[in-house]
Amino acid sequence: QVHFVESGGGLVQPGGSLRLSCAASGNICSIYAMGWYRQAPGKQRELVATITSGGATNYADAVKGRSTISRDNAAKTMYLPMNSLKPDDPAVYYCNANYRTRIAGPVYSYWGQGPQVTVSS
Repeated sequence: QVHFVESGGGLVQPGGSLRLSCAASGNICSIYAMGWYRQAPGKQRELVATITSGGATNYADAVKGRSTISRDNAAKTMYLPMNSLKPDDPAVYYCNANYRTRIAGPVYSYWGQGPQVTVSS
């Protein structure tokens, strides 16, 4: 079986920081691209940042310069620290991970339940 655990959401003051984590465990052979997406009430889900297994990254303009996505392949964990949080940042943040459970097997795509991030003084 495969398990993912997301953590790090919560209430942060404007200008504050937090770090989201998405950790995988279980019968995983390889994890390919991973990323964070977010969805605010009344809005569509949008990309925040992605990272390939080789470490190539991509960011939404809204978080460039405020966030550095990273991953520890050995620990099967992805991190997203976010700094200088703004009123536009509150949303449910979803972990996405694409993985195989066996060599040459199908690629599965995991979507998490999403930690809530709230920015308020």
